Amino acid sequence: MRIMVVEDDPRLARGIVGSLKAEGYAVDHFGEGEEAIEQSGCEPYSTIVLDLGLPDVDGLEVLRRMRRGGCRTPVLILTARDTLNDRVSGLDQGADDYMSKPFEPAEFQARVRALVRRGQNAPDPILQFGGLLLDRSSRVATLNGRPLALRRREMAVLEALMARAGKLMSRNRLAAQVFDHDAEVSPNALEVHVGRLRRKLQPDGPEINTVRGLGYILENA
Repeated sequence: MRIMVVEDDPRLARGIVGSLKAEGYAVDHFGEGEEAIEQSGCEPYSTIVLDLGLPDVDGLEVLRRMRRGGCRTPVLILTARDTLNDRVSGLDQGADDYMSKPFEPAEFQARVRALVRRGQNAPDPILQFGGLLLDRSSRVATLNGRPLALRRREMAVLEALMARAGKLMSRNRLAAQVFDHDAEVSPNALEVHVGRLRRKLQPDGPEINTVRGLGYILENA
């Protein structure tokens, strides 16, 4: 899944982005509120991680404008402001969760995973399609009890397709959930990852079928 991180502190941003990428997410980082507001309506983000102390626009104003613009993506606020009024204000403006700095990486990752599931209307961390299981908390996939050795982007492809199992997922939408906004991606990069995943699901797993010109569907063989 794809995460937006809005944080102006370069050192903290690097840590957050690295932590999320290690979990298998595609991540777009923005250091200013205005560019985050503009981008929030353009890409299918699973969660937005938002700092309040931004240099150009206060984080709560960023949140208000995102919500007024129709953005329904779950938002996790990160901030050094830790009073009760600050927390209440953030939640009232449309935030879904709130963490005070400094924070423990493991707790941060768990909160992000929970918000991603909430955004998918799938609170259970386990995705299942026939004998194929994906534990989104541990990032472990098994097929009929057999562990699957998946690379980070193969895992991202699998999670996106399993979340819409049996339904068509457009190529553009899948690519947007797998690759970072500024990543240098070759024209056939998505097909490479889909192809590798398809082979790892053989011979006894579901099939990833290509609908020419449209996208992909995860279906039972």
